[in-house]
Parts: sequence; structure tokens; C-alpha cells
Amino acid sequence: MVFVILAVVFVAGFFGVQFVTKTGVFHVPGVVYYDGDFADEDLAVLKGIFTDEVELDKDVHISITNSSARPELTEGEYIYEINVPITDFYDARTDRNEFEEAEIIPLSELDFTKKLLAIDGEYYLDTFDKGAYYKVIKFDSEKFAEEIKPLVDATYNKKWPEKSNVLTLAQTGVTALSRGMNQKLDEVGDATYFSKEVADFLKNFDLTHTSNEASFSDYATSENICSDPRFINTLTDIGLDIVELTGNHNQDCGDEAARNTIDIYNENNIKIVGGGKTAEEAAQPLELKEKNTGITFLAYNLSTGGATDDETPGANRYDEENAASEIAAAKERGDKVIVDIQYYECSAYVSEYEDNTCDYANSAAGDQVGFFRHLIELGADIVVGTSAHQPQTYELYGDGVIYYGLGNLFFDQAWWPGTTRSLILGHYFYDGKLLQTKISPTAYDENYQTRLLDAETSEWFLNRLASERPAQ
Repeated sequence: MVFVILAVVFVAGFFGVQFVTKTGVFHVPGVVYYDGDFADEDLAVLKGIFTDEVELDKDVHISITNSSARPELTEGEYIYEINVPITDFYDARTDRNEFEEAEIIPLSELDFTKKLLAIDGEYYLDTFDKGAYYKVIKFDSEKFAEEIKPLVDATYNKKWPEKSNVLTLAQTGVTALSRGMNQKLDEVGDATYFSKEVADFLKNFDLTHTSNEASFSDYATSENICSDPRFINTLTDIGLDIVELTGNHNQDCGDEAARNTIDIYNENNIKIVGGGKTAEEAAQPLELKEKNTGITFLAYNLSTGGATDDETPGANRYDEENAASEIAAAKERGDKVIVDIQYYECSAYVSEYEDNTCDYANSAAGDQVGFFRHLIELGADIVVGTSAHQPQTYELYGDGVIYYGLGNLFFDQAWWPGTTRSLILGHYFYDGKLLQTKISPTAYDENYQTRLLDAETSEWFLNRLASERPAQ
């Protein structure tokens, strides 16, 4: 009898504990609650995870919220989607707040053929925590780490573009720190005087490029295209990483000055493309690999003089067979290919007033449009003209993009409005993909100080250039 009583007590206690704690045969599975309104596609993904076969120990509440600033995530939260405002590639406007409506797309669909807009002055690819609309999904469960995270992590734990994995490259136009700038340097005594208004902007890029046409020489004067050696400080002040030597004036001060200039670049860890101490050295492509993106820089002198074919210093002469082979090899490596061309120079130095003759790419001698497009057809992703002393138009073409001329970043031709301007191309690469190229126009004044144009002037000027793009 005692054993029967003990057995009854044991069984009652066993089932009583299970009932009170809802374990064992009395266990109530956790329930999935969807708090708020869910888009059909969001709900479909979630129900594909939390199927009838999935048994949870604890309830989970799922909610989705939107934010205009990147939120600080807590346990159970994921940035589910980032959406950005865009406009047409050729639209000169830059900010979302200028539009009553703008197309909003997932960040994963952004590429260089669409123009990313800022939101209230915040440009996502510069800030990464503003300038976009952030969709956050939250899984609220007492057992998130044990139960929910293994189920949802593969779907929602995404890698997003951020400063650590987006490679930024500033590509600038003609630089020739010479002639009147030599005289001005003697007056001011500090070569960073010329760069101080634009230095911080350019140094913010991972890599900064310019096409410098003047070699350093102790014989630099106000009359020649030779550069006072102190001007190396202008270049280091903008954080110069890549110097292009395709120009036709690098030998103006003699071969020795050209060789010494290359040594100065090397001493300052500035990479060289499109020129060298010999023809073989000048022909070397520049291969870059940073932040999971490979870039091959190819730079050629087609027609302006200054190329080398032997053991003397000079620019890399364009050769069709070599160009095709080098582009193909770079594409085989999986690199993005940037081709810079020193083309025939556009000459429209006829007035102290505005002259848009050079805006249209075929204003130069030869078939500039056909030649640049041919380079895209060979496989180049970006083709840039680096001989134009005045900015020229730009266009999407085939699978790439062409900027026909960037104008003068640093130079002394301050009397023609066209020659005082340039375009800075801000390239943004992510996992080997060109996300965007943001165009930032500049101008220098009679004191040769280069600065970014204000928003209104930039919009006017880019509209002018875009309106002259070639017919497709």
C-alpha cells in the first residue's frame, strides 16, 4: 500500500511539474508573432524560415522598422535592406530634397549607370550612416541566441558597403605647376597655398590621381613649363597616390629633369602610370588591389608628342595591339579597367568669355568619340581623356562610361574661364563593382588657388556638359 501511495505521489508530482512549467507532454510550442504590417515578399521569406516543421521553445515577435539614419543594432536586430534615392545618370542635381519624388531602389541594385542622390546633403557612399533609408528587422525572443539566430542568420546577417570595404578613387585632370605658378610660389613661399582649398576633399579618398605635365627643375621660371621642386608639397598635400605621365611637356626641362622627377615620385611613394625613364618602363600597366577590388590603370599618349620609343624618358605611346592585349589581360584577372588617353588637344582659347566649343568631344581633331568608344568596345570600363585643358562632355556607352576631358586641376591659364575649370571624378568600388562616379567640378582663380564649385554653379556647368553628349 505504501508503494502505491508513493507511486501516485511521484506520478502526480512529475506531471504537476510538467504542467506548471509547460514541459514534456504539457509543453506549449513557441508562437511566431508578426507585429505590424509586412510586405508580401517579406512575409514570404519569413514563413519560408518559420515553417510548420520548426518547433520553438519560446515565442518570437518579429517586427520591421525604417530609419533615415543607420541604427545601433541590439541583440536580435539586423539591417534587412538599405534603399537609396537615385536619378538619371545625366541629371546634374545632387540632393534628394530637391525632388518632390525620386526613385528609391535597393542598394544592391545601385551601379554606375544610375546617379545616387544625397539626402539633405548626406551622401551615403561618403557617410555610410546617413543618406539612405535603413530597414531593420527585429526578432524578440528569450532564446534568440539559441533558437532564432541559427534559423535567420544566413538570411539576414548581410555585409553592406562601408568605409572599410568601399574603395574610393579620385581621378583628376591636367596638372602643370609651372610658369605663372612658379612666380606666385616665389611670392607666397608655400606650395600648399595652391592646394589648401581642395586638399581635404582629395585626401579623403583612398587613392588620388592626377596627370602631371611638368617635371621638377631648378631652372623653372615664369616662362617655361617646368616645376619648382617645392611643388612636390602641393602634390603631397592633396594626398597624391598615382601620377600619370602621358603629357607632352614632361621633357620640356630635359631628360635629366624627367628622370629626377620620377625619382622624387618614388621617394614619396607615388605610383606612376603612362610614363617612365624608358619606353619599357613607360608601358607598364599599373595594377592595384585594395578592399577586394582589382583595378588596372592603362595610360597612353596618342598624339600630343612627348612619347618615348627607346631608352629616353617619356610617355607611353599608344599602340592598338598592345592596348587590346593589356585590356584583355586585365579583364581576365577580373580587374576593373581604367584607360586614360592623352588625345589631340581641343583648342578654343579665343575669348575671355564663356566658350563651349570644347564641351562637345569631337571639337578636337580626329574622331575622338569613335576612338574613345572603341576602347570601351575593347573591354575598358572607364575611359578618360587627360589632355583636355577644358572639361568636356561625358556619356554612358556600351558596358562602360566615358569622360572625354577633365580640364585643368592646377595650371596658370586664369584668363579663359574654360581653362580654369576641371572635373574631379570620385569613383566608388565595392567588391569589384563600380557603384558610382560622382563628378565634382572645380575652378581656380587669378591667384591659382583651386576650389570646388558651389552647388548652383556645379549644376549649371554639368547641365551644360551633359547637353553636349554625343548621340548614341
